[in-house]
Amino acid sequence: MANPVYILALVLGLLSESLAAINPVTYNVLDSGAKADGKTDSTAGFVKAWSAACGTTNPAIIYAPPGRYLLKNARFRGQCKNKAIRIRIEGTLVAPSDYNVIGNAGNWLLFEGADGVSIEGGFLDGQGTGLWACKTSGKTCPTGATTLGISNSKNVAINGLTSLNSQMFHIVINGCDNIKVQGVKVLASGNSPNTDGIHVQLSTRVTILDSKISTGDDCVSIGPGTSNLWIENVACGPGHGISIGSLGKDLKEAGVENVTVKTVTFKNTQNGLRIKTWARQSSGYVRGVMFQHAIMNNVQNPIVIDQNYCPNNKNCPGQVSGVKISDVTYEDIHGTSATEVAVKFDCSKTNPCHGIRMEDVNLTYKNQAAKASCANAAGTTSGLIEPTSCL
Repeated sequence: MANPVYILALVLGLLSESLAAINPVTYNVLDSGAKADGKTDSTAGFVKAWSAACGTTNPAIIYAPPGRYLLKNARFRGQCKNKAIRIRIEGTLVAPSDYNVIGNAGNWLLFEGADGVSIEGGFLDGQGTGLWACKTSGKTCPTGATTLGISNSKNVAINGLTSLNSQMFHIVINGCDNIKVQGVKVLASGNSPNTDGIHVQLSTRVTILDSKISTGDDCVSIGPGTSNLWIENVACGPGHGISIGSLGKDLKEAGVENVTVKTVTFKNTQNGLRIKTWARQSSGYVRGVMFQHAIMNNVQNPIVIDQNYCPNNKNCPGQVSGVKISDVTYEDIHGTSATEVAVKFDCSKTNPCHGIRMEDVNLTYKNQAAKASCANAAGTTSGLIEPTSCL
């Protein structure tokens, strides 16, 4: 007969392990040396808390209580011993006011090789206004840092985060799988340069939901190698709209496919739904795109495909885009254009757009019918189409 004491010890051990799994270990950044005074460099404190959470086999919480935390560029590397790390931010993480400190770092906060991480709440203040002013003045300035980079990671969730005044892009998702962004706010001046809200590239199964993006560049930019992207219930403005591209800068480039953008609003933006490619040879493509249920409010270019992108006429004059665009649907798009041409399909001479579908599109200009412009584009229409289709 088995020893009752041994059986009891075994049961208690198993119970202890199960409770540890239910009750995650909490690492308060204040206990790791961070200071919530907005002045003391707390980078080491946050990295130390991450190392501890990453090193335990139990689920873990990294907790930043209310307050302001000054951080220089910080890397949070993955391959952790557990796949359940929650980062709860109740305060504000602040970048150095001197933009030179992180301006050439590429990223201010970078999660690399993460798996099963969630970032919840809080504010990220990139303090980018000084760098924007430097760039506007024409002086020699750093490129600027992305506020939050998620690189080569999977199963990551970003919930309820607010990103303020990023030096460059606010959030970049690069080389990732299964990333969910929900309830995010991005806030920057409408004239802030290169401050894209969320940029996705070389990634699959990315979802962006219930977010508000006000910035100086694309609200969402979709780069090469993006597939199975779902964007829903996003408000954009000011900014440059939701853009696939620019694509085709390189000769050999991964394509973009299976993109859904639905229930989105644009207010006072430069563009609404845009696909943009360089006028250069490329193996890239765009296919399987659904734009559905969009409201335009005083948008300069509500619907636009531009395959003749050639900034400053450098490295592309006289060339045509090699990017092949097909199977793009515009369904239930309503509102007002700030320019007379509300629909513009300017496609490649050698690779015309085909499979463009428009259904129930109603865009006006100054309470009158707007216009449509087509070049090298073919497709079909159904339902009410205003402006009159040129496909």
